[in-house]
Amino acid sequence: MSPRQSPSDTGRLAHFITIDGLKRDTLVRILDTADTFQTASDRQVRKFPTLRGKTIVNLFFENSTRTLTTFELAATRLSADVVNLKLDHSSTQKGETLLDTLRTLEAMHCDLFIVRHSDSGAAHFIASHVGDEVSVLNAGDGQHAHPTQAMLDCYTIRRHRPDLENLRVLIVGDILHSRVARSQIMALNTLGVRSLSVLAPPTLLPSAIHALGVDVADNLDEAVVDKDVIIMLRVQYERMREVHVPGPEEYRRQYGLTEERLARANPGCLVMHPGPINRQVEIDSSVADGPQSVILEQVGNGVAIRMAILSMMLSS
Repeated sequence: MSPRQSPSDTGRLAHFITIDGLKRDTLVRILDTADTFQTASDRQVRKFPTLRGKTIVNLFFENSTRTLTTFELAATRLSADVVNLKLDHSSTQKGETLLDTLRTLEAMHCDLFIVRHSDSGAAHFIASHVGDEVSVLNAGDGQHAHPTQAMLDCYTIRRHRPDLENLRVLIVGDILHSRVARSQIMALNTLGVRSLSVLAPPTLLPSAIHALGVDVADNLDEAVVDKDVIIMLRVQYERMREVHVPGPEEYRRQYGLTEERLARANPGCLVMHPGPINRQVEIDSSVADGPQSVILEQVGNGVAIRMAILSMMLSS
């Protein structure tokens, strides 16, 4: 459990670092709150006064276009003041330590830091060192966690299939390097899906994968049968260090989601991918852009789910 992450008596989340340790009721409340924002947005009500007077800092030590943009949109639509810290030009490049930078931002009366970092545990470290009046939200740290991505994925699933307890879900791809997969597994298990399986090349499976509460499959043609949701993950070549994986053609042959494989799943099976996509490697373009794909919907739902979480962290 992260510092002060448990909801208070008022339901407020002081920090949002990981799904681990959060109760089902908390996750459901996040999804329900996102519904209210999504419904209002569908009616062209895009701006809310919820966080007027609050200052949110996007503290991104790692590049990310979609995540940064959706957080900025979410905070702006809640009427917060938003600062995007350009770290390549910040004082950290001049020798100032991370903690010095945090103290400086705290002195400017910032209310929440949204942190993205390539090191696992960075968000937890920051949350452990800020004052009680400052909240920290993890926007992805190393190979550890990406809790808001997991929640927007669950939200996307629930909008199509509200019967979560009856769903059979399959996650395929680079589990080893995926902070998204770890958070997805925790969220889906907490929400009580009927079954949750993973499939990956043996070199891209964590050694303790069974401890996460999943079944491990070894053949994609068989694993897709009877599935209601298939989540494909990107092969993260940039994170690999002397890890053997099949080349792109061989990877597609063994682990790629093709139209033929999708046809073996349940009718209407949802196809998901957190992006960015390696087309014709882990997923064919005809599937990624096909009628069962909700990949672009995932991106759009990121705004509503992040609005929900920000409002639960900062509204009084």
